[in-house]
Amino acid sequence: MTKGIFISATNTDVGKTFVSALIVKKLKEYGINCGYYKPVLSGAEEVDGALIPGDCAYVKKISGIEGEPKDFLTYMFRPALSPHLASQIENTPINIHNIKDDFKIKKSKYDYLLVEGAGGICCPMNLALPEPFLLEHIIKALGLSVVIIAPSSLGSINSTVLTVEYAKNHDINVVGIILNHYDSSDLMQLDNKLQIERLTGIPVIATICDNCNNIEIDKNSLLSIFKEI
Repeated sequence: MTKGIFISATNTDVGKTFVSALIVKKLKEYGINCGYYKPVLSGAEEVDGALIPGDCAYVKKISGIEGEPKDFLTYMFRPALSPHLASQIENTPINIHNIKDDFKIKKSKYDYLLVEGAGGICCPMNLALPEPFLLEHIIKALGLSVVIIAPSSLGSINSTVLTVEYAKNHDINVVGIILNHYDSSDLMQLDNKLQIERLTGIPVIATICDNCNNIEIDKNSLLSIFKEI
C-alpha cells in the first residue's frame, strides 16, 4: 500500500517546493522509493521556446528523482497568478477528476508519494463552478494528511494558527509543521516555534535554515508523517 503526504503552506512563496525537494531527497537517501506530484502549477517558465514547470524541475534537480519535470504534474499555466485566474486566462478549467486519475497513476509507481499544493491551503482552483473549488478539495479528494510549511519570521504565529484552524474546521488532518528560514540564534524565532506548537497542538517536526541542503529529521519520524492512501 502506497503512503502519501500533502505539502501545503500558510501562503504562497513560503518554501513548499524547497522543503518538498529536501524531503524527497532525504527519503531517497534512506533508500525509499519516493515520488513527487504537483497537481497544479502556475507561473511556468519559458526556456528556449518551451514552457518548463520550474517547481518540478527544481525538485527533480535537488532530489534526483527520475522523469521529466512535466511528468510530475497535471495542470501547468504560464501566468504567475492564482490557479483559478491562470486557468481562466488560458481557457483550461481545472478538473478534479483529471487530478484524481493522475494521482492514481503516480501512486501505483511509488511506495511513498509527496504531493505539493499551490499557494495556501484555501487557494482557489476554479471559481466558475456553482461551488468554489479550492485546494482543500484536492487534499480531501486524494485522502491525504497535511504538513504545513510556515515562515519563522514575525507574524508566523498568527498565519500558522489560522492555517491550522482552517484545516481542522474543514476536516483536514494536519500531522506536522515545518518552519522555513529558521534562525536558531534569534530569540523571537525560538519563541515562535514554542508558541506555534502550544497554540495549535501540532508538532514542529523540522526547522530549516536559509540555503540549507538537508532536512534534519530521522527516518522513523519522517516516515511517520506519511499515511496509507
